[in-house]
Amino acid sequence: MAMSPRAVLGGLALWCLGLLGFGLYLQHVVGLEPCPMCIVQRYALILVALATAGAAAAGRRLRRALAWLALVLALAGAAVAARQSWLQWYPPEILACGRDLFGMIESFPLKRAIPMIFRGSGDCTAVDWTFLGLTIANWSFLNFGAIAATLLGWLWSSRGR
Repeated sequence: MAMSPRAVLGGLALWCLGLLGFGLYLQHVVGLEPCPMCIVQRYALILVALATAGAAAAGRRLRRALAWLALVLALAGAAVAARQSWLQWYPPEILACGRDLFGMIESFPLKRAIPMIFRGSGDCTAVDWTFLGLTIANWSFLNFGAIAATLLGWLWSSRGR
């Protein structure tokens, strides 16, 4: 018995919101400050949540388009999390992190700030929290991958309808 598209897509939106809530808990209760790559992953989660919530509420054709958009965004979030995991496993010899996301946007034009955000270094290599031996970036990668796999599975199963 297949789940309804609204249930699958709405569940994914709630999953993203839960992950965002946990990130905010780690920041505001535990006291972990997010690095620029963490912030990019948060934005990706927000966009995936919006796309999947919109897809759950939309008609069939728009639902598929928004689900594809959410899939692309989830893959982008997974790529950033994978890069951050790589940096944590193999930190560069010279740390060049610098300003946080808001400092970069305030100090540089957006066309210069955006590439700087994606250049993880310094703070992005720090491992401040682990669970079952995995860092926040590792868990983020796994979650983005699971979201993407769920979306891909749903898109595949609903392709002829």
